[in-house]
Amino acid sequence: MRRSWPLLAAALLLAGLAGAQITYGKLNLAGQQVDSIGLYGAEYVNVDALGKLVNVVRDGSVMRITGLGHTLLLPIDLDQERATTDFNTVQFDTRRIQGQAATWVNGSVYLPLSTLATGLGARYEQGKLTLVQPELLGVSSRAGQDSDRLVLDLSRDVQLTDEARGSRVVVRLRGVKGEARKYTTRGAFLPSAEVSRDGDDLILSAPITAASGYRVYKVVRPGGVRVVLDLGPGIPRGSPAILERVTRPLIVLDPVKVAGIGRDPTLDVARRAAEMLTKAGWQVQVTRDTGSALSRDQKQQLARQSDVYLALDLGRFPGSTRSGVTVYEPSGKAPSQLVNSVRVGSTLPYGSLVVGDTGGTRRLSELLRGELKGGNITAGQGNLSRVMTLSEAPQAALLLELGWASNSKDLANLSVERRLQALSVAVARSVATYLTARANNNANVTATTSGATP
Repeated sequence: MRRSWPLLAAALLLAGLAGAQITYGKLNLAGQQVDSIGLYGAEYVNVDALGKLVNVVRDGSVMRITGLGHTLLLPIDLDQERATTDFNTVQFDTRRIQGQAATWVNGSVYLPLSTLATGLGARYEQGKLTLVQPELLGVSSRAGQDSDRLVLDLSRDVQLTDEARGSRVVVRLRGVKGEARKYTTRGAFLPSAEVSRDGDDLILSAPITAASGYRVYKVVRPGGVRVVLDLGPGIPRGSPAILERVTRPLIVLDPVKVAGIGRDPTLDVARRAAEMLTKAGWQVQVTRDTGSALSRDQKQQLARQSDVYLALDLGRFPGSTRSGVTVYEPSGKAPSQLVNSVRVGSTLPYGSLVVGDTGGTRRLSELLRGELKGGNITAGQGNLSRVMTLSEAPQAALLLELGWASNSKDLANLSVERRLQALSVAVARSVATYLTARANNNANVTATTSGATP
């Protein structure tokens, strides 16, 4: 009796499957349902299904599996039954053991679940492979000449995101188990860091100044992964141009020259404050020195570019008996229609990064008067209109009157070292505090805006 070729092929296929003892099933692969096969009692998964979890590459007669902080090398044994035994040598990172190998089944490469679980540090039971929750194993640091380094050792590879939020760098490690705590280092640029929890995620945050850049990257090591944070002025800065006003604000100090008093206290205070701010990483420009000064047009141009514009002056009015320190806020309309439009409520994309409302000036004024009070200097409060440089400033702008040129007590105070230092510290601290708070607020605004659905 002759058999047709289709019937004969089907019979041969069934005989082959029976000889190979293959069964078909389902596998929960780290939360994903995929197909699996049973081969001589061992469970195997197709390379295409495993490729959804880790990177799988065939290199001649060896399968290379990389991911989760591990590298596995599994030989491909053409003998299916032998592949399911411990005849072959497999490699987990740098360790070699005898274990089940890869093999060909119906024209595709299949990989043994038991071997994969051991090499990837996962949990395995018939029909289910579960990833062990990654864990923070340790934190270390290293101080450098122009940048510092913080290293987090993890039990396996994880997804992470990083961003600069105002005065801090924030790194989110997805699904990592670890203890929340604060760390101190010996570094000048990265003196401290904090690890906190946010749901299932671990959050690393560290302070960053306007002068520093940072980078975050991973280093895969045998048995784990290192997350490295490098931070300092030696790291190139990278941020969208629209955010430069937040990450690199411009502070303009404009000490007015007052003739006929025998000294130059406004320049002295401006220089001292500028030095303190510059050392802290802020961008500062002083409009004059002892021998030269910017023109009115140049000062107005700087004022238009500023994030903080602070004029320093002495009160002068013939016959006046006034005395003491006064902080003046500008009043009235600005020359720019754009500035006025934003300040009265018109909506402009990223408008707060370009033009500040009058509340910014008020907050800076309060901070400055508070810092002066901390230095035992009582300051009055006033408003000024028609001061061109102040009205040109799109963000916070103030005039600090250090005293009166016609008052002998005020002039005597301005020759005292302790008084000059107190004025300078008050200026530097109030400006730095104001800009740091503004940067944090704007970083939250832009993060919300960029994540919005159109």
